[in-house]
Amino acid sequence: MERHIYVVAALHIGMSVLGILLGIFVFALLFFIGDLANDHQAQFVLSIVAKVAFGFIILISIPGIIAGIGLFKRNEWARILTLILSVIDLVNFPFGTAVGVYSIWALVQPEVVQQFKPA
Repeated sequence: MERHIYVVAALHIGMSVLGILLGIFVFALLFFIGDLANDHQAQFVLSIVAKVAFGFIILISIPGIIAGIGLFKRNEWARILTLILSVIDLVNFPFGTAVGVYSIWALVQPEVVQQFKPA
């Protein structure tokens, strides 16, 4: 079961890093489309939308990185946070659903729960 904990942690960190990369891509795309429009108002509006979208994507990606690092360190709060994030990920079809189902299954196993109990 130890391998499942590492896989779950790596999946959550990996999906969060991909989310951050997606945020950077969306920011660059929206920001530079505003520049290509040659319209001051379009550039202004798209730069605001780019910043808000980037901030939102970063905000929803950071908890996955924190949870993954906490799982590597065997912190009980990280297991609970990962379970919460996994339930939210179920909506992200198809990859988030697969990761969410696997994470929930792996983290509720009695052997895994015992590894997160304080000694």
